[in-house]
Amino acid sequence: MYSPTASFALCAALLAASLPFIPLAAQSAAPTSTLPGGSVAVLDVALYTAGANVQEATDTAHAALATSVLRGKLAELLGPALADTTAIATRAHAPAIRATAGDKACNVIVACAKAVASDLGAGWVVMAKLSKTSNLIWLLTGQLVNVRTNEIIMDDSTELKGDVEPRVRAGVRIFAERVARTVKERSGGQQARGS
Repeated sequence: MYSPTASFALCAALLAASLPFIPLAAQSAAPTSTLPGGSVAVLDVALYTAGANVQEATDTAHAALATSVLRGKLAELLGPALADTTAIATRAHAPAIRATAGDKACNVIVACAKAVASDLGAGWVVMAKLSKTSNLIWLLTGQLVNVRTNEIIMDDSTELKGDVEPRVRAGVRIFAERVARTVKERSGGQQARGS
């Protein structure tokens, strides 16, 4: 005779018996990078507000947030492959490297960003800019540059509409994920060709 309670107990027992075979350790393992240490340089996210209908003192906080999220997500995805932040800042302000940027900040000039990365021995450099149009519309642009080939591998542009903080977080995380995936794919192919 059919018993719903017995069927449920049997299903629960079968499920419990199969649980030890699920590789839980693999799910909780932190992602690791096969890239050499310091091979990706990430410059501070630049802020552009000249075209905005209203400029506010808090705008700089959004660029700082974008920088923090970008570095944090890339550190999570690439680990030790990221170049040291302090070393990047030091190189970006060095007079010889700044000369490549003219009167502009190093983090908005590709030649200057490449010079920073090259000086650190990094094969990749990540640049991004947060531009304000209005309080509700921002634009996130980002580039991934292969320092060795001088090729701009990614040149993204994403419009961020709505509440700026969550949109900046989401947009930057998506960009960082694409950067990490691209760097791993391209570096894997380069390493295979080089071996």
